[in-house]
Amino acid sequence: MAIEIERKFLIRLDRLPPLTNGLAIQQAYVPTANGTTVRIRVAGDQAYMGIKTPAIRFSRREYEYPIPMDDALEMLEEVCHLARIEKQRFLITQDDLTWEIDVFGGENSGLIIAEIELDSENRELDLPDWVEAEVTFDPRYSNHSLSLAPFNTW
Repeated sequence: MAIEIERKFLIRLDRLPPLTNGLAIQQAYVPTANGTTVRIRVAGDQAYMGIKTPAIRFSRREYEYPIPMDDALEMLEEVCHLARIEKQRFLITQDDLTWEIDVFGGENSGLIIAEIELDSENRELDLPDWVEAEVTFDPRYSNHSLSLAPFNTW
């Protein structure tokens, strides 16, 4: 069983180091009724299906599998009825951790979120000076929530 331990932060763009080599990502969600999310993602030239259980604190079960690109594109069009998430993902390594910086486009344009995956909920984080505020526990900032209520509608 795969466990994802993730925290999310808003960032100060003016303090962020230059971002290079972004990966274009588009993703959408298959409707579910029990709080589990099923995500279809195209990241560069790769496609994935991900299943995530509801989070407890920072942790949740996550299963992700590569799928054929044609299947992913068809599912994005035919199965995923929520708004599509568009973003560029950049990686910044600090200490022994890799931060994922997501610069959103489309209906979430203007939103930039840093995510960090950890090996333990108890891990102490030395936050970079470009971190502004933690939003891990604010449900509006989950990608699934952003597909239901995009940032530009707040």
